[in-house]
Amino acid sequence: MKLAVIAFTRSGCRYAEKIREAITAKENECEIWGKGKEASSWGIPVLEQSLREWTGGQFASKDALLFIGATGIAVRAIAPFVKSKASDPAVLCMDEQGKFVISLLSGHLGGANELAKGIGVLCGAVPVITTATDIDGRFSVDSFAKREHLYLDNLKLAKRISAEVLENHTIGLYTDFELAGQVPLELSLGDRKELGISISLDEGYDPFMETLHLVPRIAVLGIGCKKGTSGEQIETLVKKVMGQNQFSMHSIGKVASIDLKQEEQGILDFCETYHAAFFTYSREELEQVSCEDGFSESSFVKGITGIGNVCERSALKAAGGTKLIQKKVAEDGVTVAIALEKYMVRF
Repeated sequence: MKLAVIAFTRSGCRYAEKIREAITAKENECEIWGKGKEASSWGIPVLEQSLREWTGGQFASKDALLFIGATGIAVRAIAPFVKSKASDPAVLCMDEQGKFVISLLSGHLGGANELAKGIGVLCGAVPVITTATDIDGRFSVDSFAKREHLYLDNLKLAKRISAEVLENHTIGLYTDFELAGQVPLELSLGDRKELGISISLDEGYDPFMETLHLVPRIAVLGIGCKKGTSGEQIETLVKKVMGQNQFSMHSIGKVASIDLKQEEQGILDFCETYHAAFFTYSREELEQVSCEDGFSESSFVKGITGIGNVCERSALKAAGGTKLIQKKVAEDGVTVAIALEKYMVRF
């Protein structure tokens, strides 16, 4: 998580420092600023640009913003930049005395509600959360998707599901994965209702008349390619292979290769397009990987990299397993293999 905090008083700056310390201790990023006539004496970086300029920049680069000051200041600052709950960062506001912390924007998908609770515990503030499902203690599909790192394909349908839940209607549930925990009372597993949720890698499967697809980002792609291969070339083969396996492109969570490819621009571009983490491994690390069905070895690849297969070994290394879902497929100077990380649906 990347959090930006702006405070407008000396007292607020003390809370900003406390929050930064706690956030960074969990290996997240947190930047803090002070803004005001006496900000230079508050002991934290002073914001010299206008609040509007600062807010616009943070909206584009951060996952969450916290204003420690009046709610009106926060509302006016963010107003020009609010677009969609699918893309807006979480926005929170806390008073300078640390009495209340308000989840102001993107409570579910952006994670503002959960962040408000965390900051409330840290600062002794009362979290103020106004989303209806949270107030009523009901199942919230967008909060669930955020917590489980699931791609949610239809915000309008998610909103309708929340409305149905609040009207005490039961929603259908289909999943390809093992369940852990108690299924919420608002969901009916195996009941072919008109409206329901599908948790699957197959975004094209509709078990209900109206289906909201939640896609786990657990597909791990092992990729090898010739030097100078474009991201478009890589994407073409990946789409073909993912389609053959009926896997949504939104299920891609990781891409892996040998460390010789750590600066390969085409792979980096592909990862940026699909928001996938990129991992590279040394030849020695890849040599230690095993596969249940063996590897597809190539003398050509071995002559270049010192190892007979890059994509299959790197996919398994990044996924932490020994079983390939898709063995090596080669086309136009690109090789792709697919493994899956272990996953279960946790309620």
